[in-house]
Amino acid sequence: MNHHPSPHPASPLLNFCPPSLPARSYFDEAWFLQEQKNIWAKNWAYVGRANDFKPMTMRRLSVAGQNIILIKDRDGAITSFHNTCRHRGSELCTVAERPLNSRLVSCPYHQWSYDFSGNLVRTPFVSTTDDFVKEDHSLFPVHVKDWNGCVFVCLADTPPDFAGVPDVGLSVFDNWPMKDLVTGHTMVKELDCNWKIFWENFSECLHCPGIHPELCDMVPLYGQGIMSPTEAIDWTPDTTPPERTLKQGARSWTMNGEACGPEFPDLSDDQRKAGYLFATLLPTMFIVAHVDYVRVVSLTPLGPERTELKAEWLFPAATLNADGFNLANVTQFASIVMLQDGAACEMNQRGLKSAKFENGTLMPQEFEVFKFHEWIRKHLGSNGKPEAGQ
Repeated sequence: MNHHPSPHPASPLLNFCPPSLPARSYFDEAWFLQEQKNIWAKNWAYVGRANDFKPMTMRRLSVAGQNIILIKDRDGAITSFHNTCRHRGSELCTVAERPLNSRLVSCPYHQWSYDFSGNLVRTPFVSTTDDFVKEDHSLFPVHVKDWNGCVFVCLADTPPDFAGVPDVGLSVFDNWPMKDLVTGHTMVKELDCNWKIFWENFSECLHCPGIHPELCDMVPLYGQGIMSPTEAIDWTPDTTPPERTLKQGARSWTMNGEACGPEFPDLSDDQRKAGYLFATLLPTMFIVAHVDYVRVVSLTPLGPERTELKAEWLFPAATLNADGFNLANVTQFASIVMLQDGAACEMNQRGLKSAKFENGTLMPQEFEVFKFHEWIRKHLGSNGKPEAGQ
């Protein structure tokens, strides 16, 4: 039995050991469908970088099991709608992405056409009667938000205030030129695990010493199984924080620890000393910004036990185009870490299927996991259980 002194009252550590979500919440089809309905369809979902959408294109996407389209006009404005024609429900876009040759979106079935605001403009080949009003047959809109060059959609009729989505506030990346960064590399990996397991793994560092040797070498604090000095058992507000977060001589999360190009000029001294800054936007993504590049990591639930993990590395265009730029030196480091996380999540998923395992128990250091579970329970209602009959 481990006996430790009580943590300081200001410590984030839990003072009790609560039960985790039930095991079936990670593989039960009814539970998954309820999450799609009450979490993924009612919150903002990340769908890509604005500058990766070509002007005058239409893109087909799936969000919370719903088929939607994203349209970008010549001026860069982005709108989104359900991918269904108001005539008889045909898909408007049948491919992943296609160019638009005019300012109209035409249904490939009967050629009903809509402007980029979703208004019905043309109904060729048919006669109409007095009871048919074009204004009543606009496309079903989907809310769109561009934050720091990242595009989000929300299927809810009334979306949540986006100001409350980034866990550390809307201004967290103001010192980074986020909108101007371009995608230098993308990694997509399908994981055999429930999406919540990935977030749980992200929310604690107890696994770091056993799973992430490279990361623990880069960030020595992680080697202690904690993500912040405040998580130490003996922490008090008077504890002197470490002067730097990264290992001696390292500037960024790269294989050699060196910055891959010029550092962003507007960063504060504290941001440079830290070497990285995380922001989490549940349920869809997290962003980690370094002194020289930014990484965007997003999740898409594919089923109760399948999740798509996508990582995008963002750079200044000048860095990408510089002579001698070594992309692999940047991408290999985080790829190693994410693949280690993926394997750990899949291991966790397999163990949850034991007929004997009903739920786990969270330790005081897993306060962020507990907060995530409470967030899930809040969205699902009924004490965090699927509704009856679902």
